[in-house]
Amino acid sequence: MENILKKIAEQNNLELITTEALFGGDINKVYRIETNAGSFVLKCNDVQKFPKMFKAEHKGLELLRQTNSFIIPKVITHNQVENTAYLLMEYLPSGSKSDLFWINFGEKLARLHKTTSSTYGLDHDNYIGSLPQYNSKQTSVAEFYILQRLEPQFRMAVDNGFSFSRLETFYTIVSNEIPEEPSALVHGDLWNGNYMVSSSGGPVLIDPAVAFASREMDLAMMQLFGGFPAEVFEVYNENFPLEYDWQKRTNLWQLYYLLVHLNLFGEGYLSQVESVLRKYK
Repeated sequence: MENILKKIAEQNNLELITTEALFGGDINKVYRIETNAGSFVLKCNDVQKFPKMFKAEHKGLELLRQTNSFIIPKVITHNQVENTAYLLMEYLPSGSKSDLFWINFGEKLARLHKTTSSTYGLDHDNYIGSLPQYNSKQTSVAEFYILQRLEPQFRMAVDNGFSFSRLETFYTIVSNEIPEEPSALVHGDLWNGNYMVSSSGGPVLIDPAVAFASREMDLAMMQLFGGFPAEVFEVYNENFPLEYDWQKRTNLWQLYYLLVHLNLFGEGYLSQVESVLRKYK
């Protein structure tokens, strides 16, 4: 891998001095590289396994940056060397949370979600983890959630050997449960592993799976695995009041992420998926 890293540096007119492996999860290898032009973060993966992943991530990070809400790492470029795709980004030193960290987080999330579009979706598909995420534009939030989020994951789950009954009935009920409100630019995968703390103590977002969707999706994902205090949601609601009974829809939005985990990691998530389905049938 050292030879690949050197070639990537050379491709970007950089002289590689040292490398340090960072935690990159199951999909990517992530490095901090020290060069003659300073420090950078370099994400690498197999270009055959994950085509256009870093192109989509580059676009997603820039969309988030344009909202002037959270601190977002600046992307230098994305490209490939041999069979290795890469994303080269600025290195942001980490720090400790400021006293106002969670207040700032709630305020910035509200600002992010106020970025809207006339439709739901995006002009390109991207990824949720290592799985394709589809973003064909829809004019209804319920249609977008069903057609672009739930249906592809249910199809994949069936292909993986799982079975579900009466999904059409479920979709009809879901359509009536979801309130219509303007689309919001969402991070799309906002669990507690996808934020960092900047050197000044502020929140940084990484690894997006963006789309114009229901803003309740980000709030639901934040609650799926914990790690976000109640203060964040209170501050958010003060800055951008949520629709009536939004808490009661949390598990409905979490269904998408549970299906993703079912398809990635197997039947350990099946009971949670089935629990949500029973509630809406």
